[in-house]
Amino acid sequence: MKRTSSAALCVAAFLQMAGVGLIVTLLPGRVMSLSHSMVWIGAITSAFAVPFVLFQLPVGYLGDRYGYRIFIAAGYALASVVGLLYFRAGSVFGILAGRALQGLAEIPAWAVAPALLSSLYPDTRGLVIGRYNASFHLGLTAGSVASVLASAVWSGGEIFLLYSAAGVLSAVIVALFVEEPARGVPGSGETPGCRDVFRALREIRTPSILAGICLYGGGYGMFLTVVPGVLLREKGFGRSGVAVFFALFYVAISIAQVVAGRISDRLGRNVTMRAGLLLVAAGIIPFAWAEGWTALAFLTAASLGLGAFCVSAMASLVEAVPATLKGSASAVFYVLWGLGYFLAPPALSALGGAVGFRAAFPIVGAVVLAEFAALWANGRAGQ
Repeated sequence: MKRTSSAALCVAAFLQMAGVGLIVTLLPGRVMSLSHSMVWIGAITSAFAVPFVLFQLPVGYLGDRYGYRIFIAAGYALASVVGLLYFRAGSVFGILAGRALQGLAEIPAWAVAPALLSSLYPDTRGLVIGRYNASFHLGLTAGSVASVLASAVWSGGEIFLLYSAAGVLSAVIVALFVEEPARGVPGSGETPGCRDVFRALREIRTPSILAGICLYGGGYGMFLTVVPGVLLREKGFGRSGVAVFFALFYVAISIAQVVAGRISDRLGRNVTMRAGLLLVAAGIIPFAWAEGWTALAFLTAASLGLGAFCVSAMASLVEAVPATLKGSASAVFYVLWGLGYFLAPPALSALGGAVGFRAAFPIVGAVVLAEFAALWANGRAGQ
């Protein structure tokens, strides 16, 4: 069954994230049609973000203690309920309640599944985590493309039912085809505590990795929010050009995670983390002055760098803790990611408003290079 576990998790993640891609473009319009106002649009992100960040560690800890598979399957099952809630919602509060539950439902897919893979495949964890994260992002890409076609066929909320069906199917796949890793020595009384994960993470002795994860989350958030706005407002792009950017972003992250995951298994996590940071800086700095397809080329290079850093940092984090704490370590990754994701975009927007985006993006690049220097110094100090 171990042979099928990685493939089953990848298929389940692809299906569920394709469902997310289908509905994400519908939610702002649904909120405006129910509230007749723009006031609630920003709450769509906040309603998802709060439970997603707050419950990372509890869910990761429970997965470490009681098993990963049940929480992954339960997350997908909860997502199917969320789809029904979206379909039946008669007020904006129904949509926001669905978003809060969606934030909770997606925690196992984001954080717990990589911990399961890390435990099942300790010798190739970079490769299997990279493949899983690639399936994740390719699902988002496929769902976003399919949403255009689906909207032409269905004018109501039927797409939410597809999202719900994807959750059911993913839950069944996980329940039937994913193996649960061994939980330690039977009868030994070995049960991890929340303090244990932080004690174990201190053994990494490289706080720059944790800072880099925050920076990665910030970069991810900026690419989904600020960068499209700059493309529209300052680079002369239309909606189709921004759609191409999103497709390139997701595909580049997917490819980078598979390739960098395999390389990091052979050459070490620090090598691919540093290479990823260099790619981010090499893409984001010249983007400030680039126009047209050249701008997209630089953004794609930076996207490849983000993907390379992500899979390497995640593998590095889960390797630093015992087998009984993999879920908690993966949860810490996404807590740090979430902090960057929700703090960096408004900070970049404010910086761009103050000094202009042609100056703001090189400043971001300088921060990335400072993170590269910190990782390099830590690497040399450990030699």
